[in-house]
Amino acid sequence: MPALNRVQLIGRLGKDPESKYTPTGKRVTHFSTAISQRWKANGEAKEYTEWVNVEAWGRLGEVCQEYLKKGSLVYVEGRLKTEKYEDKDGENKYFTKVVAVALQFLDKKTIEEPVLTVE
Repeated sequence: MPALNRVQLIGRLGKDPESKYTPTGKRVTHFSTAISQRWKANGEAKEYTEWVNVEAWGRLGEVCQEYLKKGSLVYVEGRLKTEKYEDKDGENKYFTKVVAVALQFLDKKTIEEPVLTVE
């Protein structure tokens, strides 16, 4: 049976993107995105925010670093990836992130920009 690993989200950056380079010279850019839900319960306004870590490689990461900043509204499309690391106590920890394959700026000043995708 075929599988599908696809994520689409719209949110605001929690901090400015940060870029690093792999030992082979490939650029990777990371940023966190806040996705908020709002509703009313018993006449009281409620809100829940989910934080999602996003990773963008190559030219896509370069564009993120250049144009996005804390508070930017962005559409991200990508795939989920879970990684494992060992903490200082030797315990295995897991975290899940979105590896971006496309994004679109949704702020008014950049709304005319096309959807950017990985080539």
